[in-house]
Amino acid sequence: MQLKGMIAVIILVLALLPVQVLAQQQPHYTQYVLNTFIINPAVAGIENYWDVKASHRHQWAGLNGSPVTTYLTVHGPLSTTDYPQASATGFNPEGSNPRGKAYWESYSAPASHAGAGLTILNDRTGPLNRFSISGTYAHHIGIAPGTSLSLGISLGAQRISLDASKLEFQNPSDPAIAGSTVLGKWRPDVSIGMYLYSSQYFAGISAQNIVPAAIGFDNGKVMGDSVYRGKLVPHLFGTAGYRLWVNEDLSLLPSVMIKYVTALPLSLDVNAKLQYRDRAWVGASYRHKDGIAAMLGINVNATFNVGYAYDYTTSGLNIASHGSHEIVIGIMIGNRFADLCPRNVW
Repeated sequence: MQLKGMIAVIILVLALLPVQVLAQQQPHYTQYVLNTFIINPAVAGIENYWDVKASHRHQWAGLNGSPVTTYLTVHGPLSTTDYPQASATGFNPEGSNPRGKAYWESYSAPASHAGAGLTILNDRTGPLNRFSISGTYAHHIGIAPGTSLSLGISLGAQRISLDASKLEFQNPSDPAIAGSTVLGKWRPDVSIGMYLYSSQYFAGISAQNIVPAAIGFDNGKVMGDSVYRGKLVPHLFGTAGYRLWVNEDLSLLPSVMIKYVTALPLSLDVNAKLQYRDRAWVGASYRHKDGIAAMLGINVNATFNVGYAYDYTTSGLNIASHGSHEIVIGIMIGNRFADLCPRNVW
């Protein structure tokens, strides 16, 4: 399929997404900038190595049944190519920044290539649990000397389960749960995305759960409407960011994420990441009418990196919540250019 045709299909699907929803069903990620692949399949294979990320998030710690999200992602290019830049950017000679302003001013987009990925995720909130596994394919195309566009799709399955033993009922013999403790349903898990990126900016749009699916835990035992029935609905994400230089060694990376779920208010995250060379960074995030967060991370070497975020809840939940904790650990496999941090997603 030609590029224009692929773009048209994705825009059409995004425009026709169903609009019924009762609550947000996808997890929240404070450090999405560290792993944009978790919300946008078009990022798969964006770098010249395989990127492995593991994350654990405990949201609203101290609140009974609070959300706990754990995931593992792996993605990389299906073929590797030499970068146009000849410098070995993984080395840090004294008094010089190998990836300072001069490097990015001469940045060239990577060659067109395909990428693949895998996501395994478990998200538990009270008695409800969602486990999903999906595979991803993406294609990256250079549309200008320093700009690339990628399109991606993820296909998989998700199991939504209800642990009835954790619920309290007025009628314990309710036929919806009689004789069972864990009720589960497998449903499709499909996501699509588009990502535009260069040395100075990025912008992406993606949709998760694009195949709406009914969820019923009564197994047909309850007639009519049932509190045990629900529906998986699409979630839309829009992201954008820009690189600003403070000096030769410090760069400021502001970004925003807008999340849309029908029947809920728009969710807006405003973030800023201050990075020293490719070694370490600190950041802050504000989520409209929900909370603020502090973040920090270090790129230990060309193989290992780690980031941590603490969210302080500003909504009414802060009466019972002790905040949210999120850690992201990264491993870069096949990083033959010894990059300390990504070139194409930041």
